[in-house]
Amino acid sequence: MLAVALSWAAVPASAFAREFRTADTQNEDYPTVQALNYMDRLIAERTAGRHRIVVFHSRQLGEEKETLEQTRAGAIDLNRTNVALIGTMVPSVNVLAMPFLFRSPEHLQTVLDGPIGGEILNSLADHGFVGLAFYDSGARSIYNSARPVRSLDDLKGLRVRVQQSERMSDMVRALGAQPVQMPYGQVLTGFATGLIDGAENNWASFVTTGHYKYAGYYTLTRHTFSPDVLLMSQKAWASLSPEEQAIFREAAQRSSVYMREKWREFEERSRKQAELAGVKVVTDIDRKPFEAAMAGIYAKAERDPAISALIERIRNME
Repeated sequence: MLAVALSWAAVPASAFAREFRTADTQNEDYPTVQALNYMDRLIAERTAGRHRIVVFHSRQLGEEKETLEQTRAGAIDLNRTNVALIGTMVPSVNVLAMPFLFRSPEHLQTVLDGPIGGEILNSLADHGFVGLAFYDSGARSIYNSARPVRSLDDLKGLRVRVQQSERMSDMVRALGAQPVQMPYGQVLTGFATGLIDGAENNWASFVTTGHYKYAGYYTLTRHTFSPDVLLMSQKAWASLSPEEQAIFREAAQRSSVYMREKWREFEERSRKQAELAGVKVVTDIDRKPFEAAMAGIYAKAERDPAISALIERIRNME
């Protein structure tokens, strides 16, 4: 921390000022949006106000799949997205969304903060992005409007919304439910119209979206801990001097620490709000059959020797 503080010194001004457009699908008070605003303040401080990041939250710039393409094309400068979405473009990132791979939030953070996390961020460069930092996204669990889910039999016949990711579709299908790929912003309508019976997400998203008003059963499957990743377009990155690039990278890392602190508070508050609203939280499940159902997904992923080695390294992390 002392080293970070000492490095946070003023740098010479450059000739050009700029506002960097930043996409986030979450609401204004969500921890990721708060973290991006914090990053803006840090960058403004370091550049004497020359550079700012302007956060377009609540899907103002579109759904995640759309904004990812725009970020790669350079039309959007920065983007906060879940790894399950960008994993469709970058195989190494997709590993972080593997079901039942991480044992706990602590296991995930050890991986992200170590060499593996750095390697994955660096791998984004080969696919048109600059990886700046990881944000927490908590544990994703299954919730639905039909019945308590305690076993794989309880999932049969349920239509469960998933992210626009084949890996997530494969996971829900392996559990015996019917996956429905749907943009994040359409899920509430899906519940209201009966198009879907359930979805899977973390406590914070479950509440801020209003899904808890329709889905009265939340089962703590904790099937993935897939984090979010903060990306920058290579076009925007190239517009910065080396000194400015260092400022942006350090500000992103500091915003990640800030986001984790906000996340813990937000997650706890969200769960309490859902329970007060009458949501039944199912904790008495046997996870072993759920984990065993993933055998085919792992067999498919591990056909790639590089992915297989990465999964093994993650499993072996203490």
